Amino acid sequence: MIPTDYRLAPALLLSLLVHLLSFLLGLPPPSRRPPAPPPLLAQLQAPPPAPEVVPLELPEPPPAATPPPAKPRPPKPAPSPAAPDWQREIRRQFGEQQQRGEFYPAEAIARGLQGEVLVLLLLAPDGSVTAARVEQGSGHRLLDDAALRAVRALRSLPADAPRETLIPVRFRLR
Repeated sequence: MIPTDYRLAPALLLSLLVHLLSFLLGLPPPSRRPPAPPPLLAQLQAPPPAPEVVPLELPEPPPAATPPPAKPRPPKPAPSPAAPDWQREIRRQFGEQQQRGEFYPAEAIARGLQGEVLVLLLLAPDGSVTAARVEQGSGHRLLDDAALRAVRALRSLPADAPRETLIPVRFRLR
């Protein structure tokens, strides 16, 4: 044995002697419960009296001259018939991506994966995509990633496009 194990024996012997001595002398065992807290007393008091309400008096405004005539609002500019609709522009750009083979992943086609991904699109004032994230996935990570790539590749959307919109991206096999 290691010499440090011998220190335990005197400690045990001393503890046994103290307990035996308290038993022989009839000392009560030490109490393990904390003393009970004093009872709480609570009373409801009447609310303080409300301050006296003084009526508010405003000085009379000086008589004003006739109000200035309202400026006519300029009419809203009518949308130009040559400006492309932002949704048609997105479809056109998705179609170009499909023609280049960038839209529908070849692996997804080979595996027969189909689905719809709902993508949140954030646009800068110049029509460029600043951020995009999947709001509702298709259930296939491959299609979700392809939808994000397609939306992030959009360029120069028209000025009438909303700055924040949800775009459904559908992947269907024919």
